Amino acid sequence: MMIIIRMVVAVYGTLPDLLTVASNKLGIRACNLYNGKGGLIDDIALIRDDDVLYVSEGDAFIDPQSDGKMSDDISGSHTDWLTLNIGGRHFTTTRSTLVSKEPDSMLAHMFRGKDVWGNKQDERGAYLIDRSPEYFEPILNYLRHGQIIVNEGINLLGVLEEARFFGIEQLAEQIEVTIKNSHPPEDHSPLSRKEFVRFLLATPTKSELRCQGLNFSGADLSRLDLRYINFKMANLSRCNLTYANLCCSNLERADLSGANLDGANLQGVKMLCSNAEGASLKGCNFEDPSGLKANLEGANLKGVDMEGSQMTGINLRVATLKNAKLKNCNLRGATLAGTDLENCDLSGCDLQEANLRGSNVKGAIFEEMLTPLHMSQSVR
Repeated sequence: MMIIIRMVVAVYGTLPDLLTVASNKLGIRACNLYNGKGGLIDDIALIRDDDVLYVSEGDAFIDPQSDGKMSDDISGSHTDWLTLNIGGRHFTTTRSTLVSKEPDSMLAHMFRGKDVWGNKQDERGAYLIDRSPEYFEPILNYLRHGQIIVNEGINLLGVLEEARFFGIEQLAEQIEVTIKNSHPPEDHSPLSRKEFVRFLLATPTKSELRCQGLNFSGADLSRLDLRYINFKMANLSRCNLTYANLCCSNLERADLSGANLDGANLQGVKMLCSNAEGASLKGCNFEDPSGLKANLEGANLKGVDMEGSQMTGINLRVATLKNAKLKNCNLRGATLAGTDLENCDLSGCDLQEANLRGSNVKGAIFEEMLTPLHMSQSVR
């Protein structure tokens, strides 16, 4: 044990005499004498005026300045270890852990200097921070080893919000990537006939089946009862809908390009602004005995084959039928005002009382008409 007490004494006699004086004055058994630099004094002649001497009971010399620092560390006044009280749960870590990895974070600013932020402490001396302990733990572990480790049952979104709160930007970016990668990729694969039939069987006959925006591309839906189903904006491209019953179904803005609807029942169907370019609609029935008219206003029907279809009273206003085949169709009372019929084959059609005002009939074929086409029906 080395005793450090400031005292001025007169030095005389021999070294044993001085050690005896020190023993009496300090109440110890003085054995060794050191100068201010830690040198062991074995001869009193080596002592100079104003020298600072250190006495020990036989222990090695300890620098009093470093010893003071150690004492302060033991007392906790400048210790690198500290405890945080996060929402009632205590976490013990080092100051360097909170400061080194993310020097620009809120935690680094809070604990870089002693009480810079005037942090409040509980009765145990732990620094109080009103945040969620469950979400803080992964953040502390990240500051320790740089890895994101989240226990099962912990929501990553909560950890992300804590990382943002404490200003740990690199961690927040990594968590955002992890969350994005954890979500399964969106499945845009088309529904099969088997899957759709299962939906049909599970739906009461009086309930409207909502298929809005679904992908049926290339599916075989032939001969199915699809009445009153909402296919608005659905993808039905290249679908096989032959002899399907689509009575009063909603196909508004649906994609029917390249689809096969031969022999389908389309009574009262709504196909406003739909895209049926290149589709086949041969022998379809659009005529509803109750007077409900099919509406294909603004539809894209370029190159469609509608030969032999029943389309009495159909609304094809401002639709595009360029290069379409409408041979032998019943278009009696149809609305074709503003319709593009360029190069359309209307041979053998019944256009009695049809409205063609403003339609484009350039290159259209009107051979073998069942009824005469009056000029009053078309203005160009």
